[in-house]
Amino acid sequence: MEGLYSELTELWQYRHLLRMLVVRDVKTRYKNSIFGIAWSFLQPLGMMIVLTFAFGIINKGPSNLPHFNVFILAGWLSWTFFSAAIVGGTGSVVGNSALVKKVYFPRIILPISIVLSNLVNYVLALPMFILVALVSGHPLYWTLLIVPVALLIQVVLSIGLSFFLSAINVFYRDTQFIIDLVMLALFFLTPIFYDIRTAQPWHLMGQSIDVALWLRRLNPMASLVNIYQDLMYYGTLTTMDFWIRTAITSIIILILGYLFFQHYSDRFGEEL
Repeated sequence: MEGLYSELTELWQYRHLLRMLVVRDVKTRYKNSIFGIAWSFLQPLGMMIVLTFAFGIINKGPSNLPHFNVFILAGWLSWTFFSAAIVGGTGSVVGNSALVKKVYFPRIILPISIVLSNLVNYVLALPMFILVALVSGHPLYWTLLIVPVALLIQVVLSIGLSFFLSAINVFYRDTQFIIDLVMLALFFLTPIFYDIRTAQPWHLMGQSIDVALWLRRLNPMASLVNIYQDLMYYGTLTTMDFWIRTAITSIIILILGYLFFQHYSDRFGEEL
Protein backbone atom coordinates (compact mmCIF):
# COMPACT_ATOMS: atom_id res chain seq x y z
CA MET A 1 0.00 0.00 0.00
CA GLU A 2 2.89 2.34 0.83
CA GLY A 3 4.47 1.61 -2.54
CA LEU A 4 1.29 2.58 -4.38
CA TYR A 5 0.97 5.75 -2.28
CA SER A 6 4.57 6.77 -3.06
CA GLU A 7 4.05 6.16 -6.78
CA LEU A 8 0.86 8.25 -6.79
CA THR A 9 2.73 10.97 -4.92
CA GLU A 10 5.50 10.87 -7.51
CA LEU A 11 2.94 11.06 -10.31
CA TRP A 12 1.46 14.16 -8.66
CA GLN A 13 4.92 15.71 -8.43
CA TYR A 14 5.30 15.27 -12.19
CA ARG A 15 1.83 16.65 -12.98
CA HIS A 16 3.41 19.60 -14.79
CA LEU A 17 5.19 17.21 -17.16
CA LEU A 18 1.91 15.40 -17.72
CA ARG A 19 0.17 18.67 -18.58
CA MET A 20 3.04 19.62 -20.89
CA LEU A 21 2.81 16.29 -22.75
CA VAL A 22 -0.96 16.62 -23.14
CA VAL A 23 -0.60 20.14 -24.53
CA ARG A 24 2.21 18.96 -26.81
CA ASP A 25 0.12 16.09 -28.18
CA VAL A 26 -2.82 18.41 -28.88
CA LYS A 27 -0.59 21.02 -30.58
CA THR A 28 1.38 18.42 -32.57
CA ARG A 29 -1.84 16.99 -33.97
CA TYR A 30 -2.61 20.31 -35.68
CA LYS A 31 0.93 21.56 -36.28
CA ASN A 32 1.44 23.57 -39.51
CA SER A 33 -2.31 23.58 -40.23
CA ILE A 34 -4.02 26.84 -41.16
CA PHE A 35 -6.82 26.56 -38.61
CA GLY A 36 -4.71 24.98 -35.86
CA ILE A 37 -6.60 24.02 -32.71
CA ALA A 38 -9.86 25.04 -34.40
CA TRP A 39 -9.75 21.63 -36.12
CA SER A 40 -10.77 20.18 -32.76
CA PHE A 41 -14.17 21.70 -33.53
CA LEU A 42 -14.13 21.61 -37.33
CA GLN A 43 -13.14 17.95 -37.71
CA PRO A 44 -15.96 16.46 -35.60
CA LEU A 45 -18.38 19.02 -37.03
CA GLY A 46 -17.43 18.00 -40.57
CA MET A 47 -17.84 14.31 -39.75
CA MET A 48 -21.18 14.99 -38.10
CA ILE A 49 -22.37 16.84 -41.20
CA VAL A 50 -21.35 13.86 -43.35
CA LEU A 51 -23.09 11.37 -41.05
CA THR A 52 -26.15 13.60 -40.84
CA PHE A 53 -26.38 13.76 -44.63
CA ALA A 54 -25.80 10.00 -44.99
CA PHE A 55 -28.14 8.86 -42.23
CA GLY A 56 -30.46 11.81 -41.89
CA ILE A 57 -31.28 12.43 -45.55
CA ILE A 58 -30.09 9.58 -47.79
CA ASN A 59 -30.76 6.71 -45.37
CA LYS A 60 -32.90 7.63 -42.40
CA GLY A 61 -32.36 4.27 -40.76
CA PRO A 62 -34.88 2.05 -38.95
CA SER A 63 -38.32 3.53 -38.34
CA ASN A 64 -37.96 2.86 -34.62
CA LEU A 65 -34.87 5.12 -34.49
CA PRO A 66 -35.91 8.63 -35.55
CA HIS A 67 -33.03 11.06 -36.09
CA PHE A 68 -30.81 8.09 -36.83
CA ASN A 69 -27.82 10.39 -37.33
CA VAL A 70 -28.04 11.50 -33.69
CA PHE A 71 -28.17 7.86 -32.56
CA ILE A 72 -25.02 7.10 -34.54
CA LEU A 73 -23.19 10.20 -33.32
CA ALA A 74 -23.81 9.28 -29.67
CA GLY A 75 -21.81 6.09 -30.17
CA TRP A 76 -19.41 7.34 -32.82
CA LEU A 77 -17.98 10.11 -30.63
CA SER A 78 -17.11 7.74 -27.79
CA TRP A 79 -15.69 5.17 -30.21
CA THR A 80 -13.49 7.78 -31.91
CA PHE A 81 -12.10 8.78 -28.53
CA PHE A 82 -11.49 5.17 -27.55
CA SER A 83 -9.89 4.18 -30.85
CA ALA A 84 -7.53 7.18 -30.96
CA ALA A 85 -6.60 6.73 -27.29
CA ILE A 86 -5.80 3.01 -27.66
CA VAL A 87 -3.88 3.30 -30.93
CA GLY A 88 -1.96 6.32 -29.67
CA GLY A 89 -1.46 4.83 -26.21
CA THR A 90 0.01 1.65 -27.70
CA GLY A 91 2.82 3.62 -29.34
CA SER A 92 3.27 6.13 -26.50
CA VAL A 93 6.41 4.63 -24.95
CA VAL A 94 8.12 3.68 -28.22
CA GLY A 95 7.23 7.07 -29.71
CA ASN A 96 8.99 8.81 -26.81
CA SER A 97 12.02 6.53 -26.73
CA ALA A 98 14.49 9.44 -26.72
CA LEU A 99 12.82 10.90 -23.65
CA VAL A 100 12.66 7.52 -21.90
CA LYS A 101 16.38 6.85 -22.42
CA LYS A 102 17.62 10.29 -21.36
CA VAL A 103 15.37 11.58 -18.59
CA TYR A 104 13.90 10.01 -15.47
CA PHE A 105 10.18 10.43 -14.88
CA PRO A 106 7.28 8.07 -14.09
CA ARG A 107 6.84 6.16 -17.36
CA ILE A 108 3.10 5.77 -16.76
CA ILE A 109 2.77 9.45 -17.66
CA LEU A 110 3.25 8.60 -21.35
CA PRO A 111 0.12 6.47 -21.99
CA ILE A 112 -1.90 8.65 -19.59
CA SER A 113 -0.99 11.79 -21.56
CA ILE A 114 -2.19 10.24 -24.83
CA VAL A 115 -5.54 9.27 -23.32
CA LEU A 116 -6.02 12.73 -21.79
CA SER A 117 -5.10 14.55 -25.02
CA ASN A 118 -7.79 12.55 -26.84
CA LEU A 119 -10.18 13.28 -23.99
CA VAL A 120 -9.70 16.97 -24.79
CA ASN A 121 -10.82 16.28 -28.36
CA TYR A 122 -13.95 14.49 -27.12
CA VAL A 123 -14.88 17.32 -24.77
CA LEU A 124 -14.43 19.86 -27.57
CA ALA A 125 -16.57 17.75 -29.92
CA LEU A 126 -19.44 17.34 -27.46
CA PRO A 127 -20.91 20.83 -28.14
CA MET A 128 -20.98 19.87 -31.83
CA PHE A 129 -23.17 16.89 -30.94
CA ILE A 130 -25.58 19.18 -29.10
CA LEU A 131 -25.67 21.50 -32.12
CA VAL A 132 -26.39 18.64 -34.55
CA ALA A 133 -29.10 17.27 -32.25
CA LEU A 134 -30.80 20.68 -32.10
CA VAL A 135 -30.60 21.17 -35.87
CA SER A 136 -31.95 17.64 -36.44
CA GLY A 137 -34.89 18.31 -34.13
CA HIS A 138 -33.88 15.69 -31.60
CA PRO A 139 -34.70 16.58 -27.98
CA LEU A 140 -31.90 17.21 -25.49
CA TYR A 141 -32.38 15.36 -22.21
CA TRP A 142 -31.15 16.13 -18.71
CA THR A 143 -29.28 12.82 -18.81
CA LEU A 144 -26.59 14.61 -20.85
CA LEU A 145 -25.38 15.82 -17.46
CA ILE A 146 -24.49 12.21 -16.57
CA VAL A 147 -22.19 11.82 -19.61
CA PRO A 148 -19.07 12.87 -17.59
CA VAL A 149 -19.58 9.80 -15.35
CA ALA A 150 -19.57 7.49 -18.38
CA LEU A 151 -16.61 9.44 -19.72
CA LEU A 152 -14.68 8.85 -16.49
CA ILE A 153 -15.29 5.09 -16.77
CA GLN A 154 -14.08 5.18 -20.37
CA VAL A 155 -10.93 7.11 -19.39
CA VAL A 156 -10.16 4.50 -16.72
CA LEU A 157 -10.67 1.68 -19.25
CA SER A 158 -8.56 3.41 -21.92
CA ILE A 159 -5.66 4.12 -19.54
CA GLY A 160 -5.69 0.53 -18.28
CA LEU A 161 -5.59 -0.93 -21.80
CA SER A 162 -2.92 1.59 -22.84
CA PHE A 163 -0.73 0.44 -19.93
CA PHE A 164 -0.90 -3.14 -21.18
CA LEU A 165 -0.43 -2.40 -24.86
CA SER A 166 2.28 0.26 -24.58
CA ALA A 167 4.41 -2.08 -22.45
CA ILE A 168 3.93 -5.03 -24.80
CA ASN A 169 4.74 -2.82 -27.80
CA VAL A 170 8.18 -2.04 -26.37
CA PHE A 171 9.16 -5.70 -26.67
CA TYR A 172 7.03 -6.72 -29.66
CA ARG A 173 6.62 -3.94 -32.24
CA ASP A 174 4.07 -6.00 -34.16
CA THR A 175 1.63 -4.99 -31.43
CA GLN A 176 0.92 -1.67 -33.14
CA PHE A 177 -0.09 -3.38 -36.39
CA ILE A 178 -2.18 -6.00 -34.60
CA ILE A 179 -4.02 -3.29 -32.68
CA ASP A 180 -4.94 -1.51 -35.92
CA LEU A 181 -6.59 -4.72 -37.13
CA VAL A 182 -8.25 -5.45 -33.78
CA MET A 183 -9.71 -1.93 -33.62
CA LEU A 184 -11.24 -2.41 -37.07
CA ALA A 185 -12.88 -5.66 -35.92
CA LEU A 186 -14.09 -4.06 -32.68
CA PHE A 187 -15.62 -1.19 -34.62
CA PHE A 188 -18.10 -3.58 -36.25
CA LEU A 189 -18.65 -5.45 -32.98
CA THR A 190 -19.56 -2.23 -31.18
CA PRO A 191 -23.22 -1.13 -31.54
CA ILE A 192 -22.61 2.22 -33.22
CA PHE A 193 -24.74 1.74 -36.32
CA TYR A 194 -27.30 -0.56 -34.71
CA ASP A 195 -29.18 -0.86 -31.46
CA ILE A 196 -27.74 -3.75 -29.46
CA ARG A 197 -31.21 -4.47 -28.09
CA THR A 198 -32.27 -5.66 -31.54
CA ALA A 199 -29.49 -8.25 -31.82
CA GLN A 200 -31.03 -11.62 -32.59
CA PRO A 201 -30.00 -14.78 -30.66
CA TRP A 202 -27.47 -16.96 -32.47
CA HIS A 203 -28.39 -20.62 -32.70
CA LEU A 204 -25.37 -22.93 -32.60
CA MET A 205 -25.61 -26.73 -32.31
CA GLY A 206 -29.08 -26.51 -30.85
CA GLN A 207 -28.05 -23.89 -28.29
CA SER A 208 -29.37 -20.31 -28.26
CA ILE A 209 -26.64 -17.73 -27.61
CA ASP A 210 -27.58 -14.24 -26.41
CA VAL A 211 -25.49 -12.14 -28.84
CA ALA A 212 -26.16 -8.83 -27.05
CA LEU A 213 -25.06 -10.28 -23.72
CA TRP A 214 -21.82 -11.71 -25.06
CA LEU A 215 -21.01 -8.57 -27.02
CA ARG A 216 -21.13 -6.64 -23.76
CA ARG A 217 -19.12 -9.26 -21.89
CA LEU A 218 -16.32 -9.55 -24.46
CA ASN A 219 -16.23 -5.92 -25.60
CA PRO A 220 -16.29 -3.28 -22.82
CA MET A 221 -16.90 -0.56 -25.40
CA ALA A 222 -20.17 -2.23 -26.37
CA SER A 223 -21.38 -1.60 -22.84
CA LEU A 224 -20.10 1.97 -22.79
CA VAL A 225 -21.62 2.84 -26.16
CA ASN A 226 -24.90 1.41 -24.91
CA ILE A 227 -24.68 3.75 -21.90
CA TYR A 228 -23.87 6.77 -24.09
CA GLN A 229 -26.82 6.02 -26.37
CA ASP A 230 -29.14 5.78 -23.39
CA LEU A 231 -27.91 9.10 -22.00
CA MET A 232 -27.55 11.09 -25.23
CA TYR A 233 -30.20 9.63 -27.53
CA TYR A 234 -32.91 7.93 -25.46
CA GLY A 235 -32.68 10.22 -22.44
CA THR A 236 -32.78 7.29 -20.02
CA LEU A 237 -30.51 5.97 -17.30
CA THR A 238 -29.05 2.53 -17.87
CA THR A 239 -29.77 0.24 -14.92
CA MET A 240 -27.43 0.67 -11.95
CA ASP A 241 -26.13 -2.91 -12.03
CA PHE A 242 -25.07 -2.32 -15.65
CA TRP A 243 -23.14 0.80 -14.62
CA ILE A 244 -21.50 -1.03 -11.71
CA ARG A 245 -20.40 -4.00 -13.82
CA THR A 246 -18.91 -1.73 -16.47
CA ALA A 247 -17.14 0.42 -13.89
CA ILE A 248 -15.72 -2.58 -12.01
CA THR A 249 -14.46 -4.11 -15.28
CA SER A 250 -12.70 -0.85 -16.15
CA ILE A 251 -11.13 -0.54 -12.70
CA ILE A 252 -9.86 -4.13 -12.80
CA ILE A 253 -8.31 -3.53 -16.22
CA LEU A 254 -6.69 -0.31 -14.91
CA ILE A 255 -5.17 -2.07 -11.88
CA LEU A 256 -3.89 -5.07 -13.84
CA GLY A 257 -2.58 -2.82 -16.62
CA TYR A 258 -0.77 -0.63 -14.10
CA LEU A 259 0.87 -3.63 -12.39
CA PHE A 260 1.89 -5.09 -15.75
CA PHE A 261 3.35 -1.77 -16.93
CA GLN A 262 5.28 -1.18 -13.70
CA HIS A 263 6.67 -4.73 -13.73
CA TYR A 264 8.34 -4.20 -17.10
CA SER A 265 9.02 -0.44 -17.07
CA ASP A 266 12.58 -0.88 -15.73
CA ARG A 267 13.50 -2.71 -18.93
CA PHE A 268 12.14 -0.08 -21.32
CA GLY A 269 15.44 1.82 -21.58
CA GLU A 270 17.50 -1.18 -22.69
CA GLU A 271 14.84 -2.41 -25.11
CA LEU A 272 14.45 0.99 -26.76
